[in-house]
Amino acid sequence: MLSLATIKDVAKRAGVSIGVVSRAFNNYPDISEKTRQKILKVAEELNYTPNLVAKNLSSKKQLTIGLITSGILDSSQKDSVNSIEVFKGVYTAIEEKEYELAIYLIDSNKQKRKSYAQFCRERNIGGTILQGIRTDDPYFKELMNTNIPCVLIDVHLDNDTPLIGKVSINNIEASRKITELVLKQNHRRIAIMAGKKAAYVNNERMRGVREAFAAFGLQLHEEDILYGQFLEQAAYEETKKYLEKHRPTAIIAFSDIMAIGVMKAIKEAGLRIPEDVSVTGFDNIPIMEFTQPPITTVQQNFFELGRQAALHLQEIMEGRVKGKQVVVDYKIIERDSVKPL
Repeated sequence: MLSLATIKDVAKRAGVSIGVVSRAFNNYPDISEKTRQKILKVAEELNYTPNLVAKNLSSKKQLTIGLITSGILDSSQKDSVNSIEVFKGVYTAIEEKEYELAIYLIDSNKQKRKSYAQFCRERNIGGTILQGIRTDDPYFKELMNTNIPCVLIDVHLDNDTPLIGKVSINNIEASRKITELVLKQNHRRIAIMAGKKAAYVNNERMRGVREAFAAFGLQLHEEDILYGQFLEQAAYEETKKYLEKHRPTAIIAFSDIMAIGVMKAIKEAGLRIPEDVSVTGFDNIPIMEFTQPPITTVQQNFFELGRQAALHLQEIMEGRVKGKQVVVDYKIIERDSVKPL
């Protein structure tokens, strides 16, 4: 069996103490360059790789970036592709740097058991990217009282702080544009399938819808706003109940996952899409191109959201910039689910 070299083996071969080897790998200034190079050469000969976790713990500079994702266990398999793309974008942005990426999946209940600052300290996290955090989550409420650099994806803080950055698309504008697209097709009996009331993106998209209605001289009635919690089944059930008493000509959903639930309820009611009811989504997950009919939606680049979040966090951690709002591009994808009246 092949035995792996240890730091003790390197120290013995180089004729120095274990402490000197550790300080050499962590670039301490009291180790001469000659000694450092000797130790590195021995380590290479022995095929020794230092434990990066231990290196982080012993280093004055915290090298771990934590990607903390909340609520992913509540999402469907169809929706998980968005989180995976964010993960890929984050990893791409840091793979050539000295930082290590650690991914943590949590929920609101777990946040209540351990504070944000404690969670980060125990793992020696030097900076975090928070995804899926709601405005009523404990971690969101704690952000202003910590000195841990952080970038939020699709969340916004009213108070500007140099250690906190934000990355998102312009949700207000995107929601307004897709609503205007429906309104320009002469739809006036429109229902909105919103997500979670406490979600920042939900409020931003609702604001965009209201702006579009106002521009057309229309008023959005509360009875026409449904809350599907960004879940397929909840959106299906809400739409099914709504259709028992109302007959909209269009339903605007704040996520593609909810749009799938909306479509199911419409078809079960014996209605056709888009002949009887037009439907739009938001996100452009891959399946939306293959639904019957293919869905008109807003395309978000989740990979780029993750990449920009990681790049901005590194800038904040290294003191190169203060936290700011980074806006990523989006597109309106027109397909066959909206019919002109």
